[in-house]
Amino acid sequence: ADVSDCPCFFPISAELLLILFLIDHGSAGPGTTPNLKQIVIGRCYDYITLVKPGSRYNCEEIWREFEEAVVRRSPCSVRVKDYHRMFRATPQTLPCDKLLFWSKTRELMHSYAAVTGRFWTLEDTLVGFMFNDLVWCGQRERDRGFDFHSCPEWSSCVAHPVYSLWNRASLNFAAAACGNITVLLNGSIGNAFSRNSMFGSVELDNLNPRMVNHVHIKVIPNLEGPFVESCSKGSILELIGVLESRGFRWSCTDRDVYNSDDSPVYEEPTTVKLPNMFHQPFTQEEPSSIENRLQENPLQVP
Repeated sequence: ADVSDCPCFFPISAELLLILFLIDHGSAGPGTTPNLKQIVIGRCYDYITLVKPGSRYNCEEIWREFEEAVVRRSPCSVRVKDYHRMFRATPQTLPCDKLLFWSKTRELMHSYAAVTGRFWTLEDTLVGFMFNDLVWCGQRERDRGFDFHSCPEWSSCVAHPVYSLWNRASLNFAAAACGNITVLLNGSIGNAFSRNSMFGSVELDNLNPRMVNHVHIKVIPNLEGPFVESCSKGSILELIGVLESRGFRWSCTDRDVYNSDDSPVYEEPTTVKLPNMFHQPFTQEEPSSIENRLQENPLQVP
């Protein structure tokens, strides 16, 4: 008799079941943050009543537009433009001369902004405040709500719902930058600046040289080292080259010193020589007025 005619059952090992599960589900991570709706709407109300009193936003509408963008699509199919309606419900004018950009310096960035008390980060915007450190994705079957059991890893998705939202938020943040801006990078690691990071791939390309007067790069290593990159070596030179090619004026310091009253003391900007290019230290201009910024700045969403 042919083996195919045998009504036999072959044992399947636990390892094989796991492989089949992973093939079907892809690389999975934690599920949607529990109580996501309550957290997001609650943060929205905190923002308009405590953080930025006087702001006028419809928190319920923002949630509805966010929810529709996510749950109507499979977990790996939420594109940047799918959040368009949500971002249209969260317009925000940002201050000139105060924006702080960062890459691979998350903890340092928050400490630095808190100590100086004069910077705005992406997390200080309404959208950044509402969605910071949260995870979300829809069910594999559309219109089934959020998946609270598992969400795909960013690396396994072309259009990850969390990545797409931060991509658009970062684009908006950079496009609104005006006056003088600061970029905070980690001098204790290799590739402190990377074209694959959110700053290198999204924010940098959306800075407008007609609105941004000056880019100040701060390369800050850990107190105990190692001291890997500085204004004159490593990936920082690549960043300087990009800024030069786009017509930005810039300065760079590789240490940050605080005096006894915790106010920042800035050293003279480092002058870096690139091939066939000579740079002079930048003389700080008067702060740009908010009235001079472009009030309408159409964005091209991928």
